[in-house]
Amino acid sequence: MKPTVGKSLFSTIDTTSVVVIRWGDGDLELTCGGAAMSDTAPESAGEAPRTGGATQLGKRYTTADGTVELLCTKPGAGSLAVNGVELGIKTATPLPASD
Repeated sequence: MKPTVGKSLFSTIDTTSVVVIRWGDGDLELTCGGAAMSDTAPESAGEAPRTGGATQLGKRYTTADGTVELLCTKPGAGSLAVNGVELGIKTATPLPASD
């Protein structure tokens, strides 16, 4: 899969949906809960979102090298992974001291 920036992707097994912020040059396999993500919204809503679930609303998920970055627009129970490697939540970059 090689989605374009701004493309919405949907989980096929739960309620997770994400928007692509950054995507590397190659074709990568994006999964949620072990199942491939789709570019079309599923007809059924899947399971209800859990608070504190595997994907959290408004969080950015990224690979360790930063080539893939996704923004979670709807939380769900499945965890996001690229080529079998789970994505982590992107941390804020600390600002330099103003002194």
